[in-house]
Amino acid sequence: MQIYKVGGAVRDRLLGKPVTDIDWVVVGATTEEMLARGFRPVGADFPVFLHPKSGEEYALARTERKSGRGYGGFTFHASPEVTLEEDLIRRDLTINAMAEDDQQNLTDPYHGQRDLEARLLRHVSPAFAEDPLRVLRVARFAARYAALGFTVAPETLALMRQLSESGELQALTAERSWKEISRALMEDQPQVFIEVLRECGALKVLMPEVDALFGVPQPETHHPEIDTGVHTLSVLEQSAQHKQPLTVRWACLLHDLGKGLTPEEEWPRHIAHEHTGLKLIKAVNERFKAPKDCQELALLVGQYHTHGHRALELKPSTLLELLQSVDVYRRPQRFEEFISACEMDARGRKGLEQRRYPQADYLRGAATAARSVAVQPLLEKGFKGPELGEAIKRERLKALKAYKEAASA
Repeated sequence: MQIYKVGGAVRDRLLGKPVTDIDWVVVGATTEEMLARGFRPVGADFPVFLHPKSGEEYALARTERKSGRGYGGFTFHASPEVTLEEDLIRRDLTINAMAEDDQQNLTDPYHGQRDLEARLLRHVSPAFAEDPLRVLRVARFAARYAALGFTVAPETLALMRQLSESGELQALTAERSWKEISRALMEDQPQVFIEVLRECGALKVLMPEVDALFGVPQPETHHPEIDTGVHTLSVLEQSAQHKQPLTVRWACLLHDLGKGLTPEEEWPRHIAHEHTGLKLIKAVNERFKAPKDCQELALLVGQYHTHGHRALELKPSTLLELLQSVDVYRRPQRFEEFISACEMDARGRKGLEQRRYPQADYLRGAATAARSVAVQPLLEKGFKGPELGEAIKRERLKALKAYKEAASA
């Protein structure tokens, strides 16, 4: 029995990056031997075990064969005869197909170290094209290592394009797709993820609503970058630079989908794109079964981001409607995320990345004014039920009028 550290742990050590998760592969062992040593099996049919003390995953060396569509369409074969090289060849990228023993002696049959030095994301074997999930994974690695100068090898991009055209991407489950998308959005350069998907034709298949934004112009006075797709990438880039949470990044990606529906004869204006985009945002949310908080914020930002930008001009009644729609009284954190997404949208414009966004503090002040309305005095006056709701609304409107006047003075 021989045990090797494999995959990401080896790659990141060679890159000088911190190693978090460690995967191990065991060569020359049987399931019975692993159980006898106290390892606990993971699942019934999968040759993966948990270490009795550390809880880390140890997998028996295995080969795999394509047996159906999609990410799960594989048959695995694990036995003591499977070599380390046979196990490594089934992996996606050469930089993930290296192993080292307990003395840090490197086994690198597919030249992963060479590709690390060349800053290339290259597939290990033609079997890469058998797993559609790898299109998303490679795009995610491109986003993760873009700052180090990594690019996708042309021959790997060609295979990704082949996969995108094959119809295999449709076989991916919402859960697997979302796992990759959400991880990619939290990388340092998530816009690279979208760029790579677009370059290989996968964006058109997975998110045609986002793909449709490229080539759609906007008024140059507001958007010096003009192209709506380029603007979306810039907003996403800003959200990463400002360390925004996943909810905000997802909303940033989807906020302008309505502009993809504007008839060409109306370009570069996009009247009511906030409302036309809602059905598209809803469709993308449902397609990937995004978490509820991501779905809700994306819809709110899609509908109200222009309200955010025009906050200082809004009538008190419109301001009140915005505060109530975001549910600022019970969901203050969501309101902060809404403001953040609006700010990223404002900064995601060519040459305006550093411009101040006074709307943020103005909106926070408006929320404070509306929250300051006390309910108890209204109860003491005898208001109850729907009448109480109307009375609270009137008092909040009065507070917002006073706030606006004070801010304008």
